[in-house]
Amino acid sequence: MRQTVRVQTTGRAGPGQTGSGGTERRVRDEGEFGLIDVVRAELAPTSAVLLGPGDDAAHVAARHGAVVVSTDLLVEGRHFRRDWSTAHDVGRKAAAANLSDINAMGGVATALTVGLGVPGDLATSWVRDLARGFAEECAKVGATVAGGDMTEADSIVVAVTAIGDAIRPVTRAGALPGDVVAVAGTLGLAGAGLAALSRGFRSPRLAVDAHRVPSPPYAAGPQAAHAGATAMIDVSDGLVADLGHLAASSGVVVEIDSTTLVVPEPVATVAEALGGDGLDFVLTGGEDFALAATFSSQSDLPSGWRAVGVVRDPTGEESPGVLVDGEPHEGSPGHRHWG
Repeated sequence: MRQTVRVQTTGRAGPGQTGSGGTERRVRDEGEFGLIDVVRAELAPTSAVLLGPGDDAAHVAARHGAVVVSTDLLVEGRHFRRDWSTAHDVGRKAAAANLSDINAMGGVATALTVGLGVPGDLATSWVRDLARGFAEECAKVGATVAGGDMTEADSIVVAVTAIGDAIRPVTRAGALPGDVVAVAGTLGLAGAGLAALSRGFRSPRLAVDAHRVPSPPYAAGPQAAHAGATAMIDVSDGLVADLGHLAASSGVVVEIDSTTLVVPEPVATVAEALGGDGLDFVLTGGEDFALAATFSSQSDLPSGWRAVGVVRDPTGEESPGVLVDGEPHEGSPGHRHWG
């Protein structure tokens, strides 16, 4: 069955509404973005919130200027496993996921706050190594952990809020027909690493390590903002899925040219071992935290960015979304919460 990322679907109740037959809808029925809409409908906006929920980070006015703020969660068994990753790995990954959200707005993170829930019998050394991982990853952008909270929990939960500066926040909503679509960073490695680990493999090392600790292109976000990027997003759920969010926010169709995408050798190795296609990992693998952005022309692309497609208007009854080589991508476009 072919599918594409669309603004909305038909024949189903809207977010938070009662489903067919009067049954109460559940979180899994909403999905991540439907659930965000449910929460957003209950929140009263204020003049201090310049850009609210729905992008990589919020843009909040401060007494002397404005800041960008983002929050993310890592849950044991969902985002990491202690038999796959060390505490140091988890700390770096949790920090990277949040630093990447600020990067995706064209900004630089300055501080993190961390909420930590852990079982009471967890070794203190695990928490110490987690903190060391946070410190090491934050140092890459000159940020620090400024505070947070701790509580007892049945499994490990790491909740992080990132705060940063962005002179010109780049949202998901600015892509225009005729823009060039470009990416910075590596795609597919983390997804291939997760697939390898899930099947009991510990190699290829580059792929497995990318799942444990991603390597976001931290310099690329501010570079893109300075170069006039019209829209931007980080690739946390998969290139097709995340460009779908950008397309929906901008009301456009994004066309990806698969011949421009690079399949890293470790990704090809995992795909071959599993009887798949390495390009699928590049298109749909999440948690590499690469960046995808749109620019007015190819000449605007900063160093390290590479063109992978174009933006156009929807035609006829076509919905905003993503096409790969002119066709909707077959199968899942990427990670889906409660999928």
